[in-house]
Amino acid sequence: MNTLCRIREVSRAIAEFEQCFEREYRLSMNEGVLLCCLARHGELSSGEIAEMLRLTCSNTSKVIRSVEGKGFVIRKLGEEDKRQMYFSLTEAGRAELERLQPCRVALPELLARFLTEE
Repeated sequence: MNTLCRIREVSRAIAEFEQCFEREYRLSMNEGVLLCCLARHGELSSGEIAEMLRLTCSNTSKVIRSVEGKGFVIRKLGEEDKRQMYFSLTEAGRAELERLQPCRVALPELLARFLTEE
């Protein structure tokens, strides 16, 4: 039972960080991570994004639409398969990602301890 209680504490600390992150940057954590993935990997399909974010295809579509609506991501048709969509960062998306560095949101103590224990 101790493990379950500790996992709940970690979950609450993550939720607290996510709320603060969203207030500070007006981006959800999933949106921020999507920008990071596109910066690291360049052009990605929605399936690849879903896999990296570990989200369902439906939730991935919502995250993509949101950052696309903010002008941070652009979509284009696949060259070989016109049914396939690929996504990449716009200049505004790159600027937004720069704005996130370094993160100004304080980590809850529990997460800070966890992330520094290596």
